Amino acid sequence: MQNKDWQNRCAHALATIDRKAFILSHGQRRVAGRGIPPRKTVEQILQACRIGPESRVLHLGSGSGYLTAVLAVLAKEVIAVERLQPLAEFSRTALAAQGLHNVTVRCGDAAAGAADLAPFDLIVVSTPKIKTREPLWDQLVLRGEFLCVDIGEASRQLLVKYINRGNKRIARSEHGYIEFVPAGDEIYVELGFVSPDMLTEARARAGRNRTLVVDEIARLQNIDAQKLYRALADQYGLPLLSANEVMAQIDPTLHGNLSRAYLSHEHIIPIHADKTSVTVACRDPNAPMDEVQQLFPGLKINRVLVTPVDYRRIWGALERGEKGLQSADEKTNAKAADLLSSEAPHSDARLVNLYEALLLDAVADRASDIHLERYGANVRVRLRVDGELRDLDHYYITPAEYAGLINVVKLRSELNIAERRLPQGGRSQARVGNTRYDLRVQVQPSLHGEHVVIRLLPQNSSLISIKKLGMQDHIASAYRRLLRNPAGLVLVVGPTGSGKTTTLNAGLQLLAEDTTRKVITVEDPIEYSIDNIQQTRVRPDIGFSFADAMRSFVRQDPDVILVGEIRDHETAQEAIRASQTGHVVLSTLHCNDAVDAVQRLFDLNVHPNSLASELLAVIAQRLAKRICEHCKVEDEPDPEILKEVFPKALPKGFRCFRGKGCAQCNGTGTKGRVGVIEYLQFNGELRNAVSRHTPVGELRALALDSGLYTMRDSALDHVIQGNIPLSELPRILPQERMAPEKRGQWKA
Repeated sequence: MQNKDWQNRCAHALATIDRKAFILSHGQRRVAGRGIPPRKTVEQILQACRIGPESRVLHLGSGSGYLTAVLAVLAKEVIAVERLQPLAEFSRTALAAQGLHNVTVRCGDAAAGAADLAPFDLIVVSTPKIKTREPLWDQLVLRGEFLCVDIGEASRQLLVKYINRGNKRIARSEHGYIEFVPAGDEIYVELGFVSPDMLTEARARAGRNRTLVVDEIARLQNIDAQKLYRALADQYGLPLLSANEVMAQIDPTLHGNLSRAYLSHEHIIPIHADKTSVTVACRDPNAPMDEVQQLFPGLKINRVLVTPVDYRRIWGALERGEKGLQSADEKTNAKAADLLSSEAPHSDARLVNLYEALLLDAVADRASDIHLERYGANVRVRLRVDGELRDLDHYYITPAEYAGLINVVKLRSELNIAERRLPQGGRSQARVGNTRYDLRVQVQPSLHGEHVVIRLLPQNSSLISIKKLGMQDHIASAYRRLLRNPAGLVLVVGPTGSGKTTTLNAGLQLLAEDTTRKVITVEDPIEYSIDNIQQTRVRPDIGFSFADAMRSFVRQDPDVILVGEIRDHETAQEAIRASQTGHVVLSTLHCNDAVDAVQRLFDLNVHPNSLASELLAVIAQRLAKRICEHCKVEDEPDPEILKEVFPKALPKGFRCFRGKGCAQCNGTGTKGRVGVIEYLQFNGELRNAVSRHTPVGELRALALDSGLYTMRDSALDHVIQGNIPLSELPRILPQERMAPEKRGQWKA
């Protein structure tokens, strides 16, 4: 009967108090320190204790006052202690509005309790920051109750009751797992950062962009991530650590003992473990720890909170088994400094950290370029991965921070930070572990501010052999034969980022194995370091160009010369002369296909007869996204694409494939790229046509009759072999090249 009476009293108290009256409104977010416990949690607390009409209660860490109000309905007197002055003032007002005048709200250190007003029949602790409890037990009456939270399995909160038995004897009992903090995303409403409608929008965006709700809230509300995470850390009673502080104590071996997919999905990183506990860094304070607990049975799990930027920096450093991203001084070749250290100027530390995090993200995702763009109040960060631009949604950058970030990029690239009206180009270097990156930076003024593109060029990446380039066998065989020629010009052409340099360096690797020939290169920059190859870098700043290098190279007695790029008439002329004097010359050119390369050289004023006599072959290429081998399945071909590729009839038995998406490819279905090659080898008939300066249309028709292996042929071979999806064809082939080409199609 007594138990039923207590339940009725509790139900009455909960019904009497308006919970919404204690939720901080959106405009009061500046005073938010802790939210209020959910109603279910309050019911669980009340079931674990007994409060009589004459009871005196001490509530420590009272927050905005909701639980205090419920206790005040049940007890004779309640003393509430809250550390934050704004919250204490808010709770006084809210309690008075509920007609509760038996409550005294103090602003002070809850860990000290209220010894001057002791003893109490019940002490309820809502703040996780109180670790020392023995002095508080002295403020209890005999058989008085003390309710608080301990950390249980998998870092979950456990409601615990202590009873004062007298003579320093304390009885302990457990009353189930509990959530003092509102479950899920509702905490952001109760912290005053968003309204319920904005929370709904943030959830929708997070679902679309595959990000955390907290990141979308920061973006929607223009909230500094540090401020938001400090509020979360205070709410959950967790330390907020920087990347520097985490990396200083991290044990990299722990990172390797857990599933990478699990860690990435839950946004957690184990830091270190000892005999009693394991410490885990997390972006989401609600991240589940069940798998961590299974790996460390019996150990207490301690959480620490990190911001999204710091999380990505730590994750990127661990993925490469290094202490982080390091700068490299190209001019002095001095030892690189650790950019995770705290030696950077304090005023720019956050922006420097942000810039380094972007670089680490780009390296981790195998990106070739970073795009920084501003559109009004919105800042967009994108990476080009496998030829496709992808948004980085976990960064929130305000317009003011964006301006500072641009200055950091300019300073690193030795550009003029005061110049915002003209385009600027510069370069710097960075080192991640043992890999050096040459960073080419281009700053472009625009309507809403400067846009920046940073190209990442690995300086000492592992070389790719001709066999691994993805060329069809007959093209690879022809390429090897070209390299054995005594003299002549070989061009690899295509747009920026199409893998031209990789193809040339695969050939150089083969030449390096031939000790009877001397090979010299001039590059900008030197992307691959190759043994037994004499490599030189152009220095336009001191007047040393490609053409200057070519003129000096012929006196070095080489057999093979590689010119990084033919950009102008002078370089083209020197390449032809070097070929005429008995050297194999390899170079790249920016144009669309193999036949266009001839017209491009005509545009550079190369004499038709010279070009006809020296040009051996042209390799034109694009890069197509490769199907992920881990999730490749047969695909139903798109009828619109099939109609373009096979306008007459679909070949019998035609099959194509796609990737359905898996953890290995981050759900994209593709991983890496493969070359789609067009190959044109010049014969006597083609040479005569070039010497006559034949129009490009007629030249292509003649090339088709002379055995031109087109990009369409190469792409379809890759589709049939299951290397690339059929959907890649419209992306890499112009519309007029999708169908089979005929000689008459290109006649003038």
